[in-house]
Amino acid sequence: MLWIVGITVLATSLVLVLLQNFKTPEQVVERKVEHRHAVCDPQFRREMSVLLGPAIVQGNQVTALQNGNEIFPAMLPAIRSAQRSITFETFIYWSGEIAEEFSQALSERARAGVPVSVIIDWVGSNKMDQSLLDAMEAAGVRLHRYRPLHWYNFGRMNNRTHRKLLVVDGRIGFTGGVGIADQWTGDGGDPEHWRDTHFRIEGPVVAQLQAAFNNNWIKTTGQVLNGPSYFPALEEEGGMDAHMFVASPSGGSESMHLMYLLAIAAAEATIDLAASYFVPDTLLIQALIAARGRGVRVRILLPGPYLDAITVRIASRADWGVLLHAGAEIHVYQPTMLHTKLLVIDAEFVSVGSTNFDMRSIRLNDEASLNVYSSDFATQMTTIFEKDLLAAEPYSLDRWKSRPFREKFSEKILLPIRSQL
Repeated sequence: MLWIVGITVLATSLVLVLLQNFKTPEQVVERKVEHRHAVCDPQFRREMSVLLGPAIVQGNQVTALQNGNEIFPAMLPAIRSAQRSITFETFIYWSGEIAEEFSQALSERARAGVPVSVIIDWVGSNKMDQSLLDAMEAAGVRLHRYRPLHWYNFGRMNNRTHRKLLVVDGRIGFTGGVGIADQWTGDGGDPEHWRDTHFRIEGPVVAQLQAAFNNNWIKTTGQVLNGPSYFPALEEEGGMDAHMFVASPSGGSESMHLMYLLAIAAAEATIDLAASYFVPDTLLIQALIAARGRGVRVRILLPGPYLDAITVRIASRADWGVLLHAGAEIHVYQPTMLHTKLLVIDAEFVSVGSTNFDMRSIRLNDEASLNVYSSDFATQMTTIFEKDLLAAEPYSLDRWKSRPFREKFSEKILLPIRSQL
């Protein structure tokens, strides 16, 4: 009988440990955020600064890069030009031609004596050949895989780093949605090459990108990267106000949720949202519906026939009905997988980065988002958004109502694990 008791205790312990992956943060926004001011109101900026963490800083230049044909030819030369430091964090790093290029560029700089620090998510790099890792480490790259699976961290195995951060010499930064894999190469015009946007950043806000990297470097290594090689004095490079903030289950876990709620609540004219994974919670759905009640035009661009996670497609569509009924416009992108993460409000405010519009990004992953407060940049990003709309199909309420029974049934099945998708 003792062996039965032992197995029962072991099984119970395993279940309890696994349930830790479903645990939500202790501090959770539970009530609707009311509309009190517009995004152009100075009060909006004050609240975004103090509630999300890092202050908004002036004098930045943010350049939007479209698809692999623009993104990688900007990132790789920046790496190759490094003289003082490189810090790089990513979720996806898969074997292939572009992975080889990045490995070689990082390795060459390390051999030249430049400190190169790299964090790659353990889950996101599961399609990466060990030889690439070995080659970088042999060249002197300080490389760490984020939270590899061990018996003692089962309770945190679902908390991944989804951040995409590259900082060169503490002066040039990159963030956005792109992963290091051949799917992101090309022009995003066919199913084999994904549609995405990444951003090159200069100015004082780059120090906040570096601090975001340091956040996980300290967690992973216990080491602080500081000094002028990482945090040089930064001059103004443009006219954009911006701040970069992070979210993680271990700290600031509600920052992304709160940011979305505050921004949507401030909208008075337009909300344009492009999301590769769209599984919002009730509060976010209510916020979008409330915006429609104020007369705000809500346009949501989502993946169409090409989506790499079938469970997300099923869980996402369960929420489309109430949004469509409220008058929100939903468009589904046709040419390829849409991996863009973009929020533009009232032609004044833009949020970009690694964060998806789902509860996994908001409460389980380590994420980093850049908010830009610039009418010129918002207008530019609206133009890009509308160009993508031309390659999308509108999705109607009638179409949603007539979806097959098997889809409706599957939505119910996935309901208990929506936060994990």
